[in-house]
Amino acid sequence: MSASRSEPASDPAGFVLTRLEALAPVLAPVLAPGGARVTGLRRLTGGASLETWAFDIEGSGGVRPLILRRRGGGGEAEVFETSLPLPIEAALLQAAENAGAPVARLVRDCAAEDGLGEAYVVERVAGETLGRRIAVDPAFARARETLGRQCGQALARIHAIDPSVLPPLEAQDARAVLDRYADIYRRNSGPRPVMEAALKWMEARLPASITPRLVHGDFRNGNLMVDPAAGLAAVLDWELAHLGDPAEDLGWLCVNSWRFGVTDRVVGGFADLETLLDAYEAAGGERPSIERVRFWQAVGTFKWAVVTMMMYRTFATGASHSVERAVIGRRLSECEVDLLALMEASR
Repeated sequence: MSASRSEPASDPAGFVLTRLEALAPVLAPVLAPGGARVTGLRRLTGGASLETWAFDIEGSGGVRPLILRRRGGGGEAEVFETSLPLPIEAALLQAAENAGAPVARLVRDCAAEDGLGEAYVVERVAGETLGRRIAVDPAFARARETLGRQCGQALARIHAIDPSVLPPLEAQDARAVLDRYADIYRRNSGPRPVMEAALKWMEARLPASITPRLVHGDFRNGNLMVDPAAGLAAVLDWELAHLGDPAEDLGWLCVNSWRFGVTDRVVGGFADLETLLDAYEAAGGERPSIERVRFWQAVGTFKWAVVTMMMYRTFATGASHSVERAVIGRRLSECEVDLLALMEASR
């Protein structure tokens, strides 16, 4: 079977398991010393095209827990958001690891002969990704004591990576990001007073352009692997990385939707902004002004409002039958309340 052939949309698990088992004699020793067989395959998440699978390689060297990230065949199309090609995402993971940022270690950037299509394999990192648990569960109380500082340190290391060692990435300044989501909003919705007011507020506060740096693009509670005792274990989901303003990552982490009800802890529901920025600066990051972070927090809130709008649209048009998308769609009003609060706080 060639690498370009798509699996049956009705049975992606069967396709992946068949391919992994068929490749095990050759691929298993590459993925783990003494590896002989694949066990425990299970799908963790899957969007419109990207899939995440957990599996183990067993053999004379013991058991090595791994994650397969791949682009599947078939399935519903994304409405407007595109992900980086997985070979580029794999290269970013390697660059981040080299820079000392906590990531899942890259094991293999899959080649055509692997038969898995566009994919890569990383070590499986233990921990929790559910944002609500990380923000409120007593089991994560110790992690919350250090998580804000660890996020600041991780972002400083990510932003310090020399763009010359990175694969080609799109550059997006504040104007470009705002224009992109304003265009999506206006093409897919009638005028909404809060959204229109927020656009005028943000346009009046566009920050001056700076030298573009690597931006993760989706650094938030929910995309962090957190250990209950040690805190930040890995930064996940690099598919929206680009070159831009480092404050974009800082502001996105502060969006109220990612606090999971702990609204007084601005950073992900687990830390305050000063803790984040102090650690960021101490780790070598150039400390942005509070105003710049709040601008990007507003942009992030507007962006998430547009995403919720489009999530509902996929459900309403029948492009997706996922009730989850309809449920996410109703959160648009929450984003509008958050935008009003941000605008009111700046008066």
